[in-house]
Order: sequence, then C-alpha cells, then structure tokens
Amino acid sequence: MRAVLDYCTGGTERQLKAGTHLVTEGGPSGHLYVLLEGRLEVLKGDMVVATIAEPGAVLGEMSVLLGLPHTATVRACSDTRVYEFEDAAAILRREPDLALLIARMLAQRLNAANTYLADLKRQYAGHGTHLAMVGEVLQSMINLPPTEVSPGSDRQSDPRI
Repeated sequence: MRAVLDYCTGGTERQLKAGTHLVTEGGPSGHLYVLLEGRLEVLKGDMVVATIAEPGAVLGEMSVLLGLPHTATVRACSDTRVYEFEDAAAILRREPDLALLIARMLAQRLNAANTYLADLKRQYAGHGTHLAMVGEVLQSMINLPPTEVSPGSDRQSDPRI
C-alpha cells in the first residue's frame, strides 16, 4: 500500500506517542489515516487483532465508507507518525485513484476472510455442528445488500446470523 503515500498532501501529519489512541471503537471521526512510520495495533474490545507497521497502511476507511462509528480502536505501540485526511469522503471523491487503491485493499481483506472461513468450514466438515455457523457467515457476507451492512461486536449480536 505504499502507493497511498503519494496522496499524502493537503492534510495534517500527526505525531503519536506510544500508547496514544488514534481512533476509538464506537467513536466517530470521518477522518482517514495513513501510517507514515511506527507501529499501530488494532483492538476489538480489549483484544489485539492486528499490528500494523507497513508505511502506507490505511486506517479509518471502514468508518468513512460506511458512515458508521469506528469498528475498532487503533493505538500506537511505539512513537508513530500518521497522515490525517480530515474530510476523507471529500478526498476520496476528488482522488478516484486513491479510492480505487482503498477498494483493492478492502477486496484483499475480504478475500482473505472468505478464504479463511471456507478453509475452516472444510477442515471441520463432519465434526459436529459447533462450527456450522461458518457457512451461515459466508452466505451472509456474499448475499448481504450494501444498505444492510452493520458492524457487530461481542456486545451486539447480528440478528442475520
């Protein structure tokens, strides 16, 4: 995603000390962030689900594109520099190539999630019903109309599944 760095103009560069929250799960912003240097961790609740250290990594895109609060917390693991687009929706409209880069990144993530879930389904086929919901999750992800997308959490179950 280093190609995203070419679009880091017209916004604000921010310095974060280790332990500083960049975004908070459930909080609004409408901002898009690009990692310039350092390390960030993504948390769902109090569980770290990913560590990000690749310059050009994009954060906050799900909230911006869905018009919803942030689906995770992002915290600096070390002193970190990020680039902030304050009106992310406007920059994505002005820069369709940037929007396409982000769309490709999201498609790669979805492909990885689908592949992982399909592999789980295959591995546990015939091992009882405790993972039967994996098929339902895959079906839901494939057939869900965009207007019905809503993030779930361990505090709020998704009634479709």
